[in-house]
Amino acid sequence: MSLRFHAIKSLQNTAPEVVVNQSTKVTAIFGENVFTIKTAREYLSDEAYKSLVTSIRGGRKIDRAVASQIANGIRAWAESKGVTHFTHWFQPLTGTTAEKHDSFFTLKSDGTAIEEFDGGALIQQEPDASSFPSGGIRATFEARGYTAWDPSSPAFVMEIGNGKTLCIPTIFVAYTGESLDYKAPLLKALAAIDKAAVDVCNYFDKNITKVTPTLGWEQEYFVIDEAIANARPDLILSDRTVFGASPAKGQQLEDHYFGSIPERVYAFMRDFETESYKLGIPLRTRHNEVAPSQFECAPIFEEVNLAVDHNTLLMDVMLRVAKRHRLKVLLHEKPFAGINGSGKHNNWSLATDTGVNLLSPGKTPKTNLMFLTFFVNTIKAVHDYADLLRASIASAGNDFRLGANEAPPAIISVFAGEYLSRVLGEIEGRVGEKFDEQDEAILKLDLHRSIPELLLDNTDRNRTSPFAFTGNKFEFRAVGSSANCANAMTTLNTIIAETLRNFRKEVDGLIEKGDKKEVALMHVIQKYIVESKKVLFEGDGYSDEWEKEAANRGLPNVKTTPLALDAMLTDRAKSLFQKNGVYNHTELEARHEIELEKYIKIVQIEARLIGDLAGNHILPAAIKYQNTLITNIKGLKDIGVDEKNYATQIDMLQKICDHISTIRENVDAMVEARKVCNNMTNTREKAIAYNADVKDKYFDVIRYHVDKLELLVADEEWTLPKYRELLFLR
Repeated sequence: MSLRFHAIKSLQNTAPEVVVNQSTKVTAIFGENVFTIKTAREYLSDEAYKSLVTSIRGGRKIDRAVASQIANGIRAWAESKGVTHFTHWFQPLTGTTAEKHDSFFTLKSDGTAIEEFDGGALIQQEPDASSFPSGGIRATFEARGYTAWDPSSPAFVMEIGNGKTLCIPTIFVAYTGESLDYKAPLLKALAAIDKAAVDVCNYFDKNITKVTPTLGWEQEYFVIDEAIANARPDLILSDRTVFGASPAKGQQLEDHYFGSIPERVYAFMRDFETESYKLGIPLRTRHNEVAPSQFECAPIFEEVNLAVDHNTLLMDVMLRVAKRHRLKVLLHEKPFAGINGSGKHNNWSLATDTGVNLLSPGKTPKTNLMFLTFFVNTIKAVHDYADLLRASIASAGNDFRLGANEAPPAIISVFAGEYLSRVLGEIEGRVGEKFDEQDEAILKLDLHRSIPELLLDNTDRNRTSPFAFTGNKFEFRAVGSSANCANAMTTLNTIIAETLRNFRKEVDGLIEKGDKKEVALMHVIQKYIVESKKVLFEGDGYSDEWEKEAANRGLPNVKTTPLALDAMLTDRAKSLFQKNGVYNHTELEARHEIELEKYIKIVQIEARLIGDLAGNHILPAAIKYQNTLITNIKGLKDIGVDEKNYATQIDMLQKICDHISTIRENVDAMVEARKVCNNMTNTREKAIAYNADVKDKYFDVIRYHVDKLELLVADEEWTLPKYRELLFLR
């Protein structure tokens, strides 16, 4: 019996795991494993507590002497929970998290054994950075890197089995200062937009001293049985199926969406939610998504840096918890062909320290004008830097997803909704007219009263838009499910910071020339509407007509990662990130190199998988069944049966022969193409070649013939679990 059938049989004895010791109220466990401000008040001295709070809220550095007091308090709290080790928890450019555990235990010079955690260990560590991606910033022998504490994201205790580890969120930088992670540039981008947004907010309210970007992510994922997944080498090594014929029933009945959650999956959800609540991750919703075995969870909105940390942490928690339920979570953007892929919609907005959401229409003319200012500046930023937004979500997995099965297309456009599009059109229509200080367009923008009635029906009806306004936030829908949100958030916040800085300069210039403030604001808003209107699109993003229209508008439509990443190295991009203090040129070039290398390795792994599965699973099964047909035909012929009575077997045999030879021929050609690519020294050219000459040229061709064989070969001979088993057996 093949591994496939053993896995199917094992399902008969699979029951939902029982979640033990789960509180009836989330509030009873929420944040219990997090060193919160409230916890800090209990474990720290007044001096240490005030220093920590000031650092968190004001971004000020903590003195090393005070850091030791904080470290002692954190250790005391952690030890009260049974913690013996600590780690600097960081997010290198591998796409996963990293940690090196150290014990509190140490020996003093006289041999005395003690538990110790000082300020130096809290603030900074020196992990070996030689095996992390650097993009050529340093050679292997220049391996030193530093992790540095990020006080704005609280320390937490991670429970793994019976062990508990204190995790300190940190940034990760090279010895020479360049960032080697996702967090460091994100923090810089958040600082840039804070300053730029406050400067613009002060036109409307001088009391605003801080603007905080907020993020609410929506994590989509697939859940399948672990034993069945283990019978698929492609799922084990790449998290996606490189082969697989579509089942008779997929998602066409739309019966899975918001349907009853399967009991075994429900037990898993409750379990990972409990773990998440302990870590302070504010999960709010869970539901079935469109594709079979696809699900989604989403939290309450948080400050961007914390939201990114929580999403990264959640993905790790989900993968670990799934194992104890004998399930496998797939975070790949397109693990199965022919059905919906998975995204991670990034819902983004801006909040002031006075309690105002800058992307929510207000109740007064002044707040409506402030809303319009930030609304239009966001559209302008997306228009001007659409290529960089596309680069920020580029990956091998997302290339399979974008533009297919309800995912947004690779063309970056903005959906504003019918009502706001009309408002923008009315303002644009007054080009050439002089705005007056008492103009109705300035003082009576009646947005607030109209918007709430339109939210349900108008604002969120276009699921094909990659960047949509949804009432009081923008939703960046093109982000992939396995991505670190930091990449997209760093780019988005940087381009909006830059646009707001330019907006402030232009408005100030008009005021200096004698325009009243409101008039100057409206003139620049109108100018931005005119300059960015071609990025607005309300129609079907999947249509061929839109692709042609987008080309006529001059909007970029880059469908592959190697070419999309080119946007990172333009002079304009380098200037943008340098001016805003997010990346220097070296860091940007290094990240471009790292993303290309990552793309090459993923395609290379998948190409090897295709060759391995074809040679060790597909062709042997097909040849075995081919021999069965040959024996059958020969036997019928030997006993004198008329050939017309076994013409079907002959036809089947011919088809199988054709598929076998085509697969073998293309696999061999693909191997040769890989050899050519591997000899290339230029990383960009190598990535483009791997895409065009390996992936695009051979993957789909080989898959087509393999999937046809799956439908021809006897079921008992097919060794790989089929889609109907992967997606519907739980």
